[in-house]
Amino acid sequence: MLRTLLAGAALAATVLGSAAAGAEEMKAINFGIISTESSQNLKASFDPFLKDMEQALGMPVKAFFAPDYAGVIEGMRFGKVDVAWFGNKSAMEAVDRAGGEIFAQTIKDDGSEGYYSLLIVNKDSPIKSLGDLLKACGQGLSFGNGDPNSTSGFLVPSYYVWAKNGVDPKACFKRVVNANHETNALAVANGQVDVATNNTESIYARLAKTNPEAAGKIREIWRSPLIPSDPMVWRKDLPAEAKAKIYYFFMTYGRFGDMAKVEHERKVLAEMSDGWGPFLASSDAQLIPIRQLQLFRNKLKIQNDETLSAEEKQQKTAAIDEQLVALDKWAAVVAPAGATE
Repeated sequence: MLRTLLAGAALAATVLGSAAAGAEEMKAINFGIISTESSQNLKASFDPFLKDMEQALGMPVKAFFAPDYAGVIEGMRFGKVDVAWFGNKSAMEAVDRAGGEIFAQTIKDDGSEGYYSLLIVNKDSPIKSLGDLLKACGQGLSFGNGDPNSTSGFLVPSYYVWAKNGVDPKACFKRVVNANHETNALAVANGQVDVATNNTESIYARLAKTNPEAAGKIREIWRSPLIPSDPMVWRKDLPAEAKAKIYYFFMTYGRFGDMAKVEHERKVLAEMSDGWGPFLASSDAQLIPIRQLQLFRNKLKIQNDETLSAEEKQQKTAAIDEQLVALDKWAAVVAPAGATE
């Protein structure tokens, strides 16, 4: 991995040194930040990093916030966001619809490269497990679902909890609302919803620091398989020189320099979101398991759709199977999602 990082940094330095005079230059970077919690908290978390990025790139770096994930995706689509922190599901949307491209991946400050989706309830809830929840369908419970573009808050539980069990949340619950991780967590802690989606980063790393009292009122009842850590995405059409500068900054941040510089940058990373370590190089291949998950979910939905004929189901599922085969071939020729070798 270190060899790959060094090679990438060297490549970026070479590009920087050989950039042709008069090449297109950017005057500022707009950095998109998905709404996992309040803008105020996110601003405090990201500001020191953006200031360091600004100094390294020699141009203003401006935070871009939106009330939901779609706002950041659309911001990139219309050129108002140049670089953004996304979850895997929202990154997939940015790559497919907004001209985005993954170039780096976050990791935890302990080196772990993933996190888990959760279903949470109030600590005093009689619901102790996913089985209890499924048995309680139709009994007037309320559900805090995630942002539709959230990986852990929406996509992962949509497949593993609902699709695989043949349950429609709208039929199971009396009331379903969509919100970000922080809002859902506080709603559960305060007894405003009975159950909600969330993730280990938001509950055990972030909320435990910002609101330990609320975190203490929450209990998880279901945990997903491992989800790859969040990607960093830039607009594919950014000037090559700008990409080289951005990539060099990310790959060296918290790794290279004198001791004081590295210690400062590690501290900044540790305070971002749920606590990060130095970034890893990544690519759109990180999305392969997320695309597979989306397709499996769609396939189950088609198979359970009683309005479709057997022939229609066969045609639609065959088309999905073709896409899954193509993804398997792609996965066979690229590094595993999140890998940097």
